[in-house]
Amino acid sequence: MSITASDVNKLRQQTGAGMMDCKKALVEAEGDFEKAIEILRKKGQKVAANRSDRTATEGFVYAHTDGNKGVLIALNCETDFVAKNEEFVGFAKEVAALALNHQCDSIDSINAVGMADGRTVLDHITEKIGKIGEKIEIGVCRFLTAPELFGYNHPGNRVATLVGLNQTGSDAIAQAAKDVAMQAAAMAPVALDKEDVSSETIQKEMDIAIDILRNEGKPEDKIEMIAKGKLEKFFKESTLLNQEFIKDNKQNVRQYLQSVDKGLTATAFHRYSLQ
Repeated sequence: MSITASDVNKLRQQTGAGMMDCKKALVEAEGDFEKAIEILRKKGQKVAANRSDRTATEGFVYAHTDGNKGVLIALNCETDFVAKNEEFVGFAKEVAALALNHQCDSIDSINAVGMADGRTVLDHITEKIGKIGEKIEIGVCRFLTAPELFGYNHPGNRVATLVGLNQTGSDAIAQAAKDVAMQAAAMAPVALDKEDVSSETIQKEMDIAIDILRNEGKPEDKIEMIAKGKLEKFFKESTLLNQEFIKDNKQNVRQYLQSVDKGLTATAFHRYSLQ
């Protein structure tokens, strides 16, 4: 059967695939639209497999909140050109809304969520890989709930943070949540508090400190004590509640929160940055 330009355009509108890809799929499917769509999806899966070893270091990072729930997602791609594409950005925001609605807290969980047409998020990503020709993937998906939440999206959408506080109910607390979210974006803490730093990270910092001190010729019997002092400095600089507050370095973040409302503290945060 003959494939008309109208047929090709109709399939293109349905799938978003390129004109030539749509024409080839319709010819192969002998005009059957459902089969043509399946052919295009299979092409996307093939492209996805071929690009599995590529690095997707660009993308769109986005924190989305609604009341006391929030989610942080990153939709990664290979180039800045694609990351700024309106369709790509719109899809990332749609995925974030779905992640929030389904309370997804992992890449696997959001990939499995069904979209409006019944196909999963991963199906749509696979289709976009076939259309765009770049590796595309969910880089992170983190869910958070707290009495007061703030999602901060840094201009350019390469960094986003999500911060939860243990109290709500005033403009001052809402502002504090925003301040701490911006702090996390700027200062890149590795954990909320000292107790939350992993044992692996602590050991690594101790090993680095000890090596430096030995290279500096410090007395062997003093090295461990000095290294522990350096570890305390690491906690101060790298854990959110103990960092100097960027708006007032005379107090740390914990002290700032308590100055806003007695007992106010951050309960959790998520941060993601494109390298």
